[in-house]
Amino acid sequence: MMSLQQLKRHFTSYNNKKEDWAFIRKAYQFALKAHAGQKRVSGDSFITHPLGVAIILSELELDLVTIITGLLHDVLEDTPVTYEEIEQEFGEEAASLVDGVTKLSRMEFRSKEEHQAETWRKMFVAMARDIRVILVKLADRTHNMRTLRFLNNLKQVEIARETLDIYAPLAHRLGIYKIKWELEDLAFRYLNPEGYYFLVDKLAKKRKEREEFINQVIALLQEKLNETGLKADISGRPKHIYSIYYKMKEQGKDFTEIYDLTAVRIIIDNVRDCYAALGVVHTLWRPIPGQFNDYIAMPKPNMYQSLHTTVVCAENELLEVQIRTWEMHRTAEYGIAAHWRYKEKVKDNTEFEEKLSWLRQLLEWQQDLKDAHEFMEHLKIDLFSDEVFVFTPRGDVIDLPRGSVPLDFAYRIHTDIGNRCVGAKVNGRIVPLEYQLKTGDILEIITSKQGTPSRDWLKIVKSSQAKSKIRNWFKRERREENISKGKEVMEREIRKLQLEPHLFLKDPLLEEVGRKYNLLSAEDVYAAVGYGGVSSQQIITKLRDEYGKKFGEEKKLPPVEIKPWKEASRASRGVRVQGIDNLLIRFSKCCNPLPGDEIIGFITRGRGVSIHRADCPNVARNPKERFLDVRWEVTGDLSFPVEIEVIALERPNLLTEVIYAVSESKINITAVNGRTTRDKMVVINLTFVVKDLEQLEHIMNKIRRVKDVYSVRRRSRPTS
Repeated sequence: MMSLQQLKRHFTSYNNKKEDWAFIRKAYQFALKAHAGQKRVSGDSFITHPLGVAIILSELELDLVTIITGLLHDVLEDTPVTYEEIEQEFGEEAASLVDGVTKLSRMEFRSKEEHQAETWRKMFVAMARDIRVILVKLADRTHNMRTLRFLNNLKQVEIARETLDIYAPLAHRLGIYKIKWELEDLAFRYLNPEGYYFLVDKLAKKRKEREEFINQVIALLQEKLNETGLKADISGRPKHIYSIYYKMKEQGKDFTEIYDLTAVRIIIDNVRDCYAALGVVHTLWRPIPGQFNDYIAMPKPNMYQSLHTTVVCAENELLEVQIRTWEMHRTAEYGIAAHWRYKEKVKDNTEFEEKLSWLRQLLEWQQDLKDAHEFMEHLKIDLFSDEVFVFTPRGDVIDLPRGSVPLDFAYRIHTDIGNRCVGAKVNGRIVPLEYQLKTGDILEIITSKQGTPSRDWLKIVKSSQAKSKIRNWFKRERREENISKGKEVMEREIRKLQLEPHLFLKDPLLEEVGRKYNLLSAEDVYAAVGYGGVSSQQIITKLRDEYGKKFGEEKKLPPVEIKPWKEASRASRGVRVQGIDNLLIRFSKCCNPLPGDEIIGFITRGRGVSIHRADCPNVARNPKERFLDVRWEVTGDLSFPVEIEVIALERPNLLTEVIYAVSESKINITAVNGRTTRDKMVVINLTFVVKDLEQLEHIMNKIRRVKDVYSVRRRSRPTS
């Protein structure tokens, strides 16, 4: 059972000021009085929880104000105590921290997910001001997980899932492995009891054998290190249950196939001796190629430093060895918490603040994510997915979510570099923008003054930061286009539901729905749909709700009479028009549709039916009443013109090689136009004739394989 005496023992081990301990006693008495009469689900007095949180914080050796916050962290939420009372008794700093930790339980939310998202938003804003907010929150969650057995099964699974998805990765991001490992094992126990106890049983059976092996390894290592004059503390490092399970799951292996269950840690006095100790280890046992990581020379973003190596011992037993200094060990266990008191003692906090730069980045993009589900999904991807570590040409390390592409890197460096990106070099070679980055890649971004983002980029970038900046560009630069596109999308989706668009797309209704997404006008709603900030389905669902509240029953469109398809006239040139015969058909030169493209017909004045690609930007400008349903009906040996744009690095013979790639397929080229930009880039426009979309894709892929070509795309021409 926890006691105030236990808290005193931990706190006074690193802070022996009597007045500080007296202040903690005062906070304890304040919390005891505030929570008087309250019980936990276990039946224990409620004070055991804030006391437990304070003890966990004292084990991390945190400062006086943080310990006080741990004791008071629930008083604003669960008692009548006010912010002003805490400020008066314990100061503004403590009151602000308590408020930062407090959940938003007194606000009304439309869903549980929205409540969770808003809680995290507030917490991250508070974290950006003071990182101790999340340290208290992690201690709070750790104590709750330790006492989770008293809740019902449904609640256990819900809390354990959130812990594994959010809190444990956050502890990892902050480098607090002591808490990370405990949270993972506790969450695993409730999410997969069968798997958890299976591994517990297997480890218990092998414990004696493993302990004997580790003791032999330690004795041999100690002897060899002593011979070389190296003083070191060597201990066995227990493998955590969840990490074993994760490895089995990721690698598709059985427990018997996981060989590196044994690990030792060497803690030594200085960095030079770390590398000397590594030499001793590699002299004793054969290292496994590719299994050495130098996190001393290249620390992780969460400040973790250590040498990692895996070696083969007797009887092919694998042994994992970590080598670090005492300072590194403290940082590895306590992460950002280990640097808190250091931060207070120095004036220049630049390095400390750099370690928290990801918080600033988080705040940048989270402002644009209005939807709760989207916010939570992006939070998990951007902060808590596995990472890749890549280099700038100057050797700076940039960490990105696994699966990131060069565009993610470009936007991480600077917004303008991302917006003007036209290509990328990885390790000196041009790669497509879809290339997935690997740890160790050296990136160079190629930019052009004429370069602008593409909507397709939203489909390939991984980080929320990049997605947010791309959306912001379209939002800012193309507002009129976004409004037009958003309105068109909304009208089309409403018609699909057999509803009348003019009844739903009224400004008062749109403004009412827009307020839920911080959009102030009907145009803002259209623009947000146009640039992808919010989905049309979300808006339409809420429009229907608002319409129902105000007007009751929805009005359906009258059923449309669909005429049967008639045989194409001789003038159709490979296209059938629904229900109409003998129309002049012509293919639009702005988008050059091909068999295989989704197409739409537009009735022109005096020039018959113009056939466009369905995604042609010029189609959106025309009245919908003049559209016709059309479909391909290609017979015979028809061919169609198409124009593509090739962007490449300038070099001799480039144009010859590109033209050869096309003509090799026995394709007739009808026009070639090329120019060189100031950035030593070449833009080549080619027009040729093909039979269908499949043949075009084949030719474009051949051009992409030409050296120094990094972009090949189909062109659409705007009409005046």
